[in-house]
Amino acid sequence: MPEQSNDYRVVVFGAAGVGKSSLVLRFVRGTFRETYVPTIEDTYRQVISCDKSICTLQITDTTGSHQFPAMQRLSISKGHAFILVYSVTSRQSMEDLQPIFDQICQIKGDIQKIPIMLVGNKSDEAQRELDASEGQALASKWKCSFMETSAKMNYNVQELFQELLNLEKRRTVSLQVDGKKSKQQKKKDKLQGKCSVM
Repeated sequence: MPEQSNDYRVVVFGAAGVGKSSLVLRFVRGTFRETYVPTIEDTYRQVISCDKSICTLQITDTTGSHQFPAMQRLSISKGHAFILVYSVTSRQSMEDLQPIFDQICQIKGDIQKIPIMLVGNKSDEAQRELDASEGQALASKWKCSFMETSAKMNYNVQELFQELLNLEKRRTVSLQVDGKKSKQQKKKDKLQGKCSVM
């Protein structure tokens, strides 16, 4: 497939089972599946606004295993922005992100200009091994942004992708196409200022 220059490529990395696919599917399709299905690599597309015109947000959901180092390098070299996901229920999943972060630095050079979000997923789980403060500390060390999410509860999923686009300084990218508001935002705006008597 020919590559389009108006694609904005976001690559999602993280260990197996941290919920990368769940986050992406929740964002793109609004769905959540309870069963775990390992991913080799999937790409999803969403139309977004980019420098006042329309472009495609291309989200690459990568494999959680380290079986395909060439694919990983290619994803990094083509990516414009990165989401590094760990599960708040697994300290190991956070530690697994270090080599990926190092590789992004190595391939991209100056990462200060590259939007990177560190994401602690499964924030709805009671059995935490990691506090939000630990995620925030790692994000500070890496000089990237941080957010906790729950794909299951649809918590901070839309916000995650919007925040990632807000970090892009070279162009103006937004989830709102042509200044149109999302259905959810329209509904929120409609409900604001209305009261109901029961």
